[in-house]
Amino acid sequence: MTERDLYAELGLQRGAGKDEIKKAYRKLARELHPDRTPDNPKAEERFKRVSYANDVLSDTKKRALYDEFGEGGLRDGFNVEAARAMRDGRGVGAGRGVGFEEIFGGAGARGSRRQGFGGTMEDLFGGSIDELFGRGFGGRPTTASPRGKAPDQEGEVSISFEESLTGVEKEMTLTENGVPRNLRVRIPAGITDGGKVRLRGQGATALGAEQGDLVLLVHVQEHKLYRRDGDDLHLDLPVTLLEAWRGASLKVPTPAGEVSLKIPARVSSGAKLRLRGKGVSARGGGHGDLIVHVQVRLPDGHDHAKIEEALAAIESQYVADVRAALKG
Repeated sequence: MTERDLYAELGLQRGAGKDEIKKAYRKLARELHPDRTPDNPKAEERFKRVSYANDVLSDTKKRALYDEFGEGGLRDGFNVEAARAMRDGRGVGAGRGVGFEEIFGGAGARGSRRQGFGGTMEDLFGGSIDELFGRGFGGRPTTASPRGKAPDQEGEVSISFEESLTGVEKEMTLTENGVPRNLRVRIPAGITDGGKVRLRGQGATALGAEQGDLVLLVHVQEHKLYRRDGDDLHLDLPVTLLEAWRGASLKVPTPAGEVSLKIPARVSSGAKLRLRGKGVSARGGGHGDLIVHVQVRLPDGHDHAKIEEALAAIESQYVADVRAALKG
């Protein structure tokens, strides 16, 4: 099971205050709300994750459970005292102790199901009970992985669009056997939404086994200006009717700063102009391009009579049928 970092979903560090959580959630909710991003399944899925993170972290009890036990502590029927006993080494393996079934109020750790629980311990944590001891849930490692290596741990991290272009270092806190561990994670430049970063030897531990890896799923937030396609970026550039007719030299934002772009005379709406090397860092070296999409805009003034008079004069200057190509 992937253990999400709910703080990272909101762009926050652990220990963030209630006001910080509220402010971060409201900002992201406005940007990602389905009403503002129709027909965008990625934004809708991100909105759901952000809403879930806010639901947990804005609730004092839920947040305390999450901070201590991760998402497993939010499951129905979770027994806090039993989980602490397991974490402290008073669980399976030493006399009667505390079993996994007691943590979730079930009737059996292996294979049995209980209404309201929704699955076995293997379903919940994604591995056998022996493996669970080495996954950071709690308890003491009892057996080595048959492969000689502890299982990989999975996590998630959210970064801004700008950070995906330049690369960034993120601080994360993992909890293993009840002990927090701080990590600095380097996210490489050019990573895409859904990309993964593997930190070798930073994952789970198991007795007698090599430490597993930590595999992070990277979520890249959408940008208000740019759209990404591989190593290329796309940008819409509004121009006036006169600029489209005469041509113009306009300032255009790029990730590396503003540059001047020459708009050719008589340009049509939908024309594409390419700024080479102004896109994303490519893995093999160099950069992709920034492709500028020209959008001719109508006047937005309030003197409609004058605007219509001027446009009527322009209309009289059309010689060819602008829709000739549609007539077969």
